[in-house]
Amino acid sequence: MIEKEKNQNDIIDQELLNSFGIDYIFNSKPINRFKNKPTIENINSRLNNLKEKVKNINNCDLKNNAKQIVFNDGNSNSPVMIVGEGPGQKEDELGKPFVGEAGQLLNKMLNAINIKRENIYITNVVNYRPPNNRKPEPAEINRYSEFLREHISIIDPKILILMGSTAMEALFGSKIKISKERGTWKELIINNKTFLTMITFHPAYLLRQADQKKYSWADLKEIRKKIDELKFKI
Repeated sequence: MIEKEKNQNDIIDQELLNSFGIDYIFNSKPINRFKNKPTIENINSRLNNLKEKVKNINNCDLKNNAKQIVFNDGNSNSPVMIVGEGPGQKEDELGKPFVGEAGQLLNKMLNAINIKRENIYITNVVNYRPPNNRKPEPAEINRYSEFLREHISIIDPKILILMGSTAMEALFGSKIKISKERGTWKELIINNKTFLTMITFHPAYLLRQADQKKYSWADLKEIRKKIDELKFKI
């Protein structure tokens, strides 16, 4: 008798669901309500695909005059991402960003706010050395900014640090001046996602203009403060 009533209730319940146009399928497996960050393997796969895109770029004077691509360095799963300008001679030789004099200063700057370089992620706007270490031309910045935006989307940093006017121009345009824009937190939107961004001077500029280091130190302290507020372990 109990079994018969149970079957009738099941029928009534199903009819009720049908009356609302609900296609209901029972599954005893628990629902995973948390979306995890993409796996390191997935991130690396997407980075490799992007790197191949950059390597296959055509009609590029930067690529034609460089020894090799300089794509990235550091931890691809880091909450902090740094974007510089482009490779210099040393970077072109070794295939890694920020390994020359500017890179040595960057390491000191990071150490000053208790950040180990290997715990963050580093790339540049352009991935090939400009001839004679010249500044990338506006057309080159614009062309590579498409790759850079994809790069940022893949890493998905919680804090994005743009070092120098080229990085600033690539993502915010050329109508603003770094002297006015540095030192304050901004929001960069890529593919409907907002990235917390700090613009600061490039270490190479600081090597030429030592009197500007005090401003970079102020920026670094703001970055450290934000890292502590967000409780990132890096």
